[in-house]
Amino acid sequence: MEHHLKVDRNDVADLPVSANPLFTRRGEATEFPRFTLPETESLPETAYQIVHDEAMLDGNARQNLATFVGTWMDDHANRLYLESADKNMIDKDEYPQTAAIETRCWTMLANLWNAPDATKAIGTSTIGSSEAAMLGGMALKRRWAERRKAEGKPVGTPNLIMSSAVQVCWEKFCNYFEIEPRYVPISEEHPVLDGHDLASYVDENTIGVVPIMGVTYTGAYEPVTKIAAALDEIQANTGLDIPIHVDAASGGAIAPFLQPDLEWDFRVDRVASINMSGHKYGLVYPGIGWVVWRDASLLPESLVFRVSYLGGDMPTFAINFSRPGAQVLLQYYQFLRLGFEGYRAVQQNCQDVALSLSSQIGAMDQFVLRSDGSDIPVFAWQLAPGHSENWNLHHLSTQLRERGWQVPAYPLPDDLADQWVQRIVVRNGLSHDLADLLMRDLRSSVEYLDSLDTPMPTPHATRGFHH
Repeated sequence: MEHHLKVDRNDVADLPVSANPLFTRRGEATEFPRFTLPETESLPETAYQIVHDEAMLDGNARQNLATFVGTWMDDHANRLYLESADKNMIDKDEYPQTAAIETRCWTMLANLWNAPDATKAIGTSTIGSSEAAMLGGMALKRRWAERRKAEGKPVGTPNLIMSSAVQVCWEKFCNYFEIEPRYVPISEEHPVLDGHDLASYVDENTIGVVPIMGVTYTGAYEPVTKIAAALDEIQANTGLDIPIHVDAASGGAIAPFLQPDLEWDFRVDRVASINMSGHKYGLVYPGIGWVVWRDASLLPESLVFRVSYLGGDMPTFAINFSRPGAQVLLQYYQFLRLGFEGYRAVQQNCQDVALSLSSQIGAMDQFVLRSDGSDIPVFAWQLAPGHSENWNLHHLSTQLRERGWQVPAYPLPDDLADQWVQRIVVRNGLSHDLADLLMRDLRSSVEYLDSLDTPMPTPHATRGFHH
């Protein structure tokens, strides 16, 4: 006679975790509440598995060709990340070596960007390039206001001059800090801010002009020297001395290595400050940004706070307060690990892949290139006029997404908003082999779309592409 061990069903949940088969433990076999805290605790293995499985449904970061943000670092960097995850960058009294490394990093950038004397420059790390850009803008505004007050002149509504293709963080800056944004529209004749007609936008309330080294929409550089020359002429005619802040979120880590003779940085006398995103072509995980001023006199002391309750007299200039210190160490690791030649090799490979992809896409009858990746490794293309009434770039984007690739389609800025483009950002990790697979899938998608006899339903179009 066969005997069966009887186990109460309620006792199963009390067995050691090793005795419970995976995915049958309480919580994995039933649903956790999604919008309220669970009543009781759970096993760490269970909580991990739930979060891990949901995150698994996100896209594959290596196939995300929409974002500029870095998605890969090596194993030594990953180890360093875990070792330093508990460091708070704001607490420089407790983490003095991390603070010292932060200073080394922005000093390296000051040298890389040809500051006349890097020992007289000043800089800081930030949570990202958006915060860095806003700090640069805040310094422009405060210097303008202090100068106006010293001259006994009213402080009216300050304005900032930039291209209509500017990154959204500058729109936020103007909104949050009550600056009048003055957008110079791009056009077929002037596809970037290039100094054309600048005098009609500048007045005594202009706090600065912001050229972009790597326009989000197309990857193109805006010519800083031409903009500076236009401002020189304006000063000669009006006496207005307008500074430049360069938004080099991407280009600040590309131009020094791939276009070293291009003058866009502190070699241009009007450039007061520069921001860069360490988590873009700086090759660090998000979030880390940098801003550097040519010399300390360009950062008004009135913007620097001194905090004593963290254990010492801590000067700080930031919008965020507590933020990770790990990314600062990761940036320093990359600077040491790669050096100038290593960065040059990585960025050159990215550009080689971008130029290869753009040349292949540009050679297809269905497309016309808008840019080719010869500035930063980013390029965009349009559907050839009159090619098809049955599909558009949104349909192609959807087809590629079904194969795992994220390649956004979006309109160009105002004055060219009736033109839609598709864009690829080539980052470290998109190898020539993966690029070949992308081209295989793109050609297959185009072949399918061209075979359609009737128009595809119009997909929902948004401007919500990744900056």
